[in-house]
Amino acid sequence: MERDMIDTMTGTKIVGGFCGTFLVFLLGGWVAETIYHPAEDHGEGEHAQAYVIPVEESAPAEAEPAEEVNVEELFAAASASDGENLWRNCRTCHSIEPGDNGTGPTLYGVVGRPIDAVDGFNYTGALEQVGEEWSRENLFHFLENPRGVAPGTAMSYAGMRDPQDRADLIAWLDSLDD
Repeated sequence: MERDMIDTMTGTKIVGGFCGTFLVFLLGGWVAETIYHPAEDHGEGEHAQAYVIPVEESAPAEAEPAEEVNVEELFAAASASDGENLWRNCRTCHSIEPGDNGTGPTLYGVVGRPIDAVDGFNYTGALEQVGEEWSRENLFHFLENPRGVAPGTAMSYAGMRDPQDRADLIAWLDSLDD
């Protein structure tokens, strides 16, 4: 008889523990709801703000025009050896071996090559917006912001911002097929 009473008491304690835990969670949810969701409703689902930060309306600042870069001067001062060091940005997707395509087409002989001209590589067609061939100027502008110059290109590279770096890289790429 005593054994039945102990088992009943143990069962009651376990059920009481679960009920107490559930009650704590319910009370915690109610407190959180009160804190994070104010009761005042100002119509159309808008709630009162606890603190409003005043913001002055101002006219949009005029964008400063980009500094004009003399591309010919950059190419005249370009260093192919410095460009070889910049190749690390390209080699994850491109190869410099003739006919060896990676995620991107081979860059062997790219300077002066017609756009979308590598055999065996499936182009998206977005590069046709750049021009008919990969001139030094077309490469220069494309490498600054590939997706901005050719929207829809599959090239995921963010771009090379420094104009001298772009000129150096193009000089190195141009020296490969000499």
